[in-house]
Formats: sequence, C-alpha cells, structure tokens
Amino acid sequence: MAIHSSAEIHSSAVVEPGAVIGPDCRIGPFALIGPEVRLAAGVEVKSHAVVTGQTEIGEGTVVFPFAVLGEVPQDLKFKGETTRLVIGARNRIREHVTMNTGTAGGGGVTRVGDDGLFMAGCHVAHDCQIGDRVILVNGSAVAGHCVIEDDVIVGGMSGIHQWVRIGRGAIIGAVTMVTADVIPHGLVQGPRGSLDGLNLVGLKRRGVDKAEIAALRDLYMALSEGNFRETARRLADEGADSNYVREVLDFILGPSDRSFLTPR
Repeated sequence: MAIHSSAEIHSSAVVEPGAVIGPDCRIGPFALIGPEVRLAAGVEVKSHAVVTGQTEIGEGTVVFPFAVLGEVPQDLKFKGETTRLVIGARNRIREHVTMNTGTAGGGGVTRVGDDGLFMAGCHVAHDCQIGDRVILVNGSAVAGHCVIEDDVIVGGMSGIHQWVRIGRGAIIGAVTMVTADVIPHGLVQGPRGSLDGLNLVGLKRRGVDKAEIAALRDLYMALSEGNFRETARRLADEGADSNYVREVLDFILGPSDRSFLTPR
C-alpha cells in the first residue's frame, strides 16, 4: 500500500493493502478503497463510496457518497477475468453512480475521459468509451460497449442501447431510448428516440462559426431527402469545405454494426 503523506483518510475508511493514494487525496468516512485502486493527486472520495477492482481515477476527480466504481460487469458472459476501469481528471461523479470494469470480449477496459459530470444514479456499463466533458443527467444509463464522444449530453432517465455510438456534441432529450447511432451534433428526442435536428444551442455555446453551422444545416437537409448512407457517401466523394460536415460524414461512413437514427 502506498499512501502519500499529504493524503487525508478518515479513521473509519477502509483502504486495503496494495492501493495507491496520491498527494492531497481525501477519503471520507466509511469509504472503501480496494487493493488494486490507484488515485491520482487531489482525488476526493466522499463518505460511503466504494472504489474497487483495477480502477484508476485521474487528478481532481470527486466521487460522491454511495457511488460504486470498478465493480464487476453486469454481463453473464463475464467469468472473473482481469479487466479495468480508467477514469480521467476533474470528473464529478455524483451519488449512487455506478461504473463497471470491462470484459475480455469488449477489450477489457471501460474508459471515461476528463471534465465529465455524472449526475445522481446514472450508470456506465462495461467496455464503454466515454469522451471528455460528457454529461449524463440523473438516472440515465449507458449499456455495454457504447462510444460516447466529447461534449455529449444525455438527458435524465434516458437509456443508450449496447454498442451504440453517439457523435461529438450531440444531445439526447430526457426519457429517451436510443437504439441506433447518433450523428455528431445531432438532437435526439422522443420516447423512442429519433433524430430531430441539430444541437444548435450547443454549437452556438461553443462558438462555432456561423458558416459552419449553415453548412451543417445544409448537410442535415440533404441527409433528410434520400438514402442516409448513400447520400453521405456521395457527399463525401464530392468533398466538403466544412470541417464539421466532414466530421459527420466520416462518422456515418465509419465502422459500426448498428443503423443510424435518421431525420424525421
């Protein structure tokens, strides 16, 4: 066990032998830190939280009470193999959040980026790849093997089906079930999620140039009028001046086992 001298650990917390606790970490009352856990500088684990398994947490992340990080996957195919959970820096992981380690069949690593906000009661399943600045709102659940790119917001009580990809900057409305891939900067809403436009508010907040937004609007209209993949392939062959348009086209034409949510 390696505990930095500047770490503060409550007398009722359990830090098992083998854990690595970095500088300025704080471990609250009745928290449990497993023997294969590594906490970087400035991580705070509040009271009654559990961090276990082969779990790494990046600097400045805060884990709130009753969160459980690094437990084994909720997957009947899991047979106890050694897998990991890697969480980046400066995340806020709120009460009752669960994040599981990976599986051998999914690459072995569940990975969470930097600067995310994971609100109370949300779930990140095995082998998910979560980008930077992602927000999962209360009670949302991301099933196994999903890819959630940077700057995505998933609304409260929403569910993301296994193997789904959600492109950068997309937003998912509350109480929505997403069963197919979502293009970057897309807007999805409705109980059985459908693509209902672009995340214009998010684009404007990030200061995206008006010409780029206009190009994305034109792309969305073109994708609405014909076969989704064939239109994307034709537009890619023609070339695009907009970086944002190329990003969407590359996403559509990239490898995926699932279909896409298409414009209504």
